[in-house]
Amino acid sequence: MDRPAAEPLPTPRRFGPGDVLRLGAHGMRTRPLRAVLSALGIAIGIAAMIAVVSIPASSSKALADQLAALGPNLLVVKPGKTLFGDDAPLPKSAVPMVSRIKPVTGAAATGVVDASVRRNDHVDASETSGLAVYAAENTLLSVLHGTVHSGKWFDQASAGFPTVVLGSVAAQRLGITSVDPSSPRQVWIGGQWFTVIGVLDAMPLAPEIERSALVGWQAAADHLGFGGHPGTVYVRAVDSQVEKVRSVLAATASPEHPNEVEVQLPSEALKAQRLAQQSYSALFLALGGVALLVGGVGVANTMVISVLERRREIGLRRALGSTRRQIRGQFLAESVILSGLGGLVGVVLGVGVTAIYALSQHWPAVIPPEALLGGVAVAAVVGAIAGAYPAMRAARLTPTEALA
Repeated sequence: MDRPAAEPLPTPRRFGPGDVLRLGAHGMRTRPLRAVLSALGIAIGIAAMIAVVSIPASSSKALADQLAALGPNLLVVKPGKTLFGDDAPLPKSAVPMVSRIKPVTGAAATGVVDASVRRNDHVDASETSGLAVYAAENTLLSVLHGTVHSGKWFDQASAGFPTVVLGSVAAQRLGITSVDPSSPRQVWIGGQWFTVIGVLDAMPLAPEIERSALVGWQAAADHLGFGGHPGTVYVRAVDSQVEKVRSVLAATASPEHPNEVEVQLPSEALKAQRLAQQSYSALFLALGGVALLVGGVGVANTMVISVLERRREIGLRRALGSTRRQIRGQFLAESVILSGLGGLVGVVLGVGVTAIYALSQHWPAVIPPEALLGGVAVAAVVGAIAGAYPAMRAARLTPTEALA
């Protein structure tokens, strides 16, 4: 008799993406606290990396906006040193000479006044609060693109009287943050009272103005013994001609001693300052990477323990026909989902930290889209790498080994 043909073994059912995701999520639901703690390391690492990328981007945007408002075409001419190390004064004709340069659109000067500014005449003369007194030309504010926070700037009339305009920092230190014309405030300068007629907004390109009390050019000569020599000349030039103007400024401002003149571009200093602030970004990025590495190790540890604890589940599924590939896919999916959720939380945290910090610095909050997408992608990759070994270990278990 012919023996009956053996029935073919059933073909193992293939898992679709939905099945893999459900199985992966099932392992997380059975141990929620462990899953949360494992994902926390991933979240911290991703949040740190998002913040490190986004905060410098916000700072750069703020710098670009600031330079666009203040103008990157401001040049500053200052006296240098003589061959004997003494201060070399600028000639009185420096401003009109510089103004003759064709690409120059405006020039104005301040002059150093040998006096201190105090709240009243009872304050000791040595208590200067780190503030200086300068004579200022009427065109200074327009050349600096400055704005008046309260009160007004000098006009032809007030520039000849004992009046003063305070920089933003000087106003804070003297306790005068606003000007009320009906009840004017006064400060003590050079042994006499000066009426405060204005308070300026911040001037990042001219920080020395922020820390000064500005007196009209004529009033400084009449009341404070000012000699008329410019201490600093501020020059505006056509944007495309800044470097050319810079190259001839020293010789134009002081034809007899051009080597005793310093020419500066404040926007370069501002950029350098921001660059120095951003030099820590690499360090913080490395710290974020360490946190991400630690999070990945935590996920791997969690998955190894999960495999050990779920040996019976693995054995039962293998006995019921699950293939090694399906077991491997289940644990790998669980690891990727765990890390992906940590990445999503990290992205939200990173965006929140960036927004809070940017608002505290009065910057626009800039979140590069690639940082958001990259954060989740990096978390998923870390999860895949962290879960690779535990998944392969689970797939290698035979039903008899797992159920033993």
